[in-house]
Amino acid sequence: MWSTTQSFLMCPITRKQCPEKIKKYSNNNLPALDIFICTADPCKEPPLNVVNTALSIMAYDYYPIEKLSVYVSDDGGSELTLFAFMEAAKFAVYWLPFCRENNIIERCPHAYFSSTYTENSETQKIKLTYESMKTRIENVMERGKVDEDYINNDEELQAFTKFWTAGFTRPNHPSIIQVLLESGKDKDMTGHGMSNLIYVSREKNKSSPHHFKAGALNALLRVSGIMTNAPIILTLDCDMYSNDPSTPQRALCYFLDQTLWPELAFVQFPQCFRGLNEADIYASEIKDLFHTNSMGMDGLRGPNYVGTGCFFRRRALFGCPSSFEKPEIQELYPDHVANKPIRAEEILQQAHYVASCNYEDESNWGSKMGFRYGSLVEDLYTGYRLQCEGWKSVFCHPKRPAFLGDIPISLYDVLSQHKRWCVGLHEVVFSKYSPLTFGVRSMGFLMAHCYARYAFWPTWCIPITLYAFIPQLTLLNGVSIFPKVSDPWFFLYVFLFLGAYGQHCLVFMSCEGTWKRWWSDQRMWMIRGLTSLLFGTIEYLTNRFGISTLGFNVTSKVVDDDQGKRYHQGIFEFGVVSPMFVALATTSIINLVAFLTSIAQIFKGDQDLDGLFIQMFIACFVVINCLPIYEGMILRSDKGRMPTKVTIFSTFLASILCMSFGFLLRNV
Repeated sequence: MWSTTQSFLMCPITRKQCPEKIKKYSNNNLPALDIFICTADPCKEPPLNVVNTALSIMAYDYYPIEKLSVYVSDDGGSELTLFAFMEAAKFAVYWLPFCRENNIIERCPHAYFSSTYTENSETQKIKLTYESMKTRIENVMERGKVDEDYINNDEELQAFTKFWTAGFTRPNHPSIIQVLLESGKDKDMTGHGMSNLIYVSREKNKSSPHHFKAGALNALLRVSGIMTNAPIILTLDCDMYSNDPSTPQRALCYFLDQTLWPELAFVQFPQCFRGLNEADIYASEIKDLFHTNSMGMDGLRGPNYVGTGCFFRRRALFGCPSSFEKPEIQELYPDHVANKPIRAEEILQQAHYVASCNYEDESNWGSKMGFRYGSLVEDLYTGYRLQCEGWKSVFCHPKRPAFLGDIPISLYDVLSQHKRWCVGLHEVVFSKYSPLTFGVRSMGFLMAHCYARYAFWPTWCIPITLYAFIPQLTLLNGVSIFPKVSDPWFFLYVFLFLGAYGQHCLVFMSCEGTWKRWWSDQRMWMIRGLTSLLFGTIEYLTNRFGISTLGFNVTSKVVDDDQGKRYHQGIFEFGVVSPMFVALATTSIINLVAFLTSIAQIFKGDQDLDGLFIQMFIACFVVINCLPIYEGMILRSDKGRMPTKVTIFSTFLASILCMSFGFLLRNV
C-alpha cells in the first residue's frame, strides 16, 4: 500500500482556468450541455433538496439557455419527486430572472436565503414564493401522496393518473418521462427562454437487473440522446448544488482546448461539503481522495471519476478515442443532431422505448458503452475503464468550490457508505480488469498503481485489526512482541510511526487542513478499518459464496434537529444497534483494560516497561482515539449514545477474547 501511494507523488500538477475568455465565444460556438441529477429515495433524499440542486443548475450564468437541459433521474419512481419538480418549474419562472438581474452568486435558493442576503421588497417577494413552494412540497411529503387539491391543471392530473396506477411499486413500474419545461416554448416572467427540464424514471421489473446508479445514468444517457444529445454531460448527485454560476465556463476551458480535446473524456471537480463541524469528526472531506490524489493523477492520465461534479464528453462513453461502439439506433450516435421538439409524440415514444428495462439485453451497454457495470463503485470503475481505453481526464479545482454537498451526520450512515464502497472495490480487484494486471497493460505502471491504491484500500482492515487486538491481548498477559526501548530496532519503529504520521499530517495541512481535522482523519482511518472495511470485506466474501446481502443502500440525507445539534457540537452519533459498533466498542474496551492493567503491573513491579513500551504506547494511542466511544458508552444519555445492548454485548465479547487469548498463550 505504501508503494502504490508513491504513484501520486511522481507528477502532481495544478491548473488555472480563465473562464472570462469563454464569454468571448458566440452562443453558436458553445456546445450544448445535458445535466444529469440522480435521486433514488424521497424518504432518504428529500425532494426539496433535489429541487434546490436543479434550480442552482438551471440558473447557470453566461450560458445559452437554449443549449441547457436538466434531466432528473428518479430511480424510486416517486410521485412525490415529480410533484416537487412541477413546483420547481413554476418557481423557476421567478427565480432565474431574479438571479440574472441581481447577479446572485448563491443560486441555490436554500443556500441564498440561509446567507446574509440584501433584504428589500424584491427579495422578500421571491422568498415568500420560495417558502410557498417549500410548504407545498413538505405538506405532500407528510401526506405521502399527491392529493387532488395540490394538482393545478389537467396536464398534471394526467401525469399522475397515467403512471401511478394500481400495481405500481418502486421495483416494478413502467418508464416515466415528463417534460416539465421546454426551451423555446416556456418563458420566465421577463419573457426570457428557460432551459429544458425533464423528469425521468426508467422502467423496472423484478426479473431485470437494475445496476443501481450506473443503470440509471445509462437510461438518462439514452433518453437525453433521443431528446437533446448534447456533446457535454454533467453528472451530479441530488445533494450537490452549484456554488459557482461560472462553472460550465471553467470546464469549457479544457473542452475547447484543441491540444486536450482529442483524448479528453471528462473534467472532474473535487467534492466539497457544506455544514462540516469544526473538527470534521467523521473526516467527510476525505482530502486524499478528493484533492491530494487527484492532483497527483492529473500529472499522469488524469483524476478518477468520483460520481458527481464531473463534465463528460458524450463521445467518450461510446468507446476508445480512435473508434466507437455503434448504438442500436441512429439517434443514440454521439454525433447525431437532435433537432425535433422534445414534446413531440415520436420523440417521447422513442425515449420511453430506450428507458425500458429490457432495452439493454444482449447489448454492449454497461460493458463497452455508457457507465460501466460490475461494481458498486460504478463511478471509479467507469473512470478507470475509460482511461484503460486511452482516454484522459483533467482535475479542475477552482478557489471557490464549484459544487457543495451534504454530508451524513451519523456514524452509522458514514460507515455504511464506506462499507458499500469497500464491497465495490473488492469487485474491481477480483475482476478481469484488476489494476495490477489489466490496468498495468492498458495504462502503464504508475497510473495503474494509482488505481491499485483505491482498489486495495479495503486491505487496510487486516493490519488495523491485528494492531487493534494482538499487542493489547499480549500486553494483558505480559508477553513482549516488539523490540525493547534499549534495542536498536526500537528506533526503526519510532521512525516508521513518526514518518508515516508526520508525512500524512504535512500533506493534510498543505491542502488547507487544520490540526483538529487531521486528528479526526487519522482516527476515522482506524475506525473504518475495524468497521466498514472489515465488514465490507466479509460482505464481499459472503456474496462470492452465494449468500445474498442488501446490496446498494442509499445514504440518508435527512437531518434530524437533535442529530444536527450534536454533530455541530462535535459529538459522535451512534444511536443504532450494529455489528460494526460491536467491533468498535469491543476494541475500545480491550485497549483500555490492557493499558490500565499494564500501568498497574508496572507500578507494582510485576512488568518491565522497557520490554512493553511499544505495546503500551499503541494501547494508549488507541484509547485516546476512542474517547468519543467511551463517552457514548458511559457518559451520555441522549438518543445518539451507544446502545446499551451494544455496550453489554461488547463487554461480554471483550471478556471472552481476553480469557481465550490468555488460555491460548499459557498452553502454547
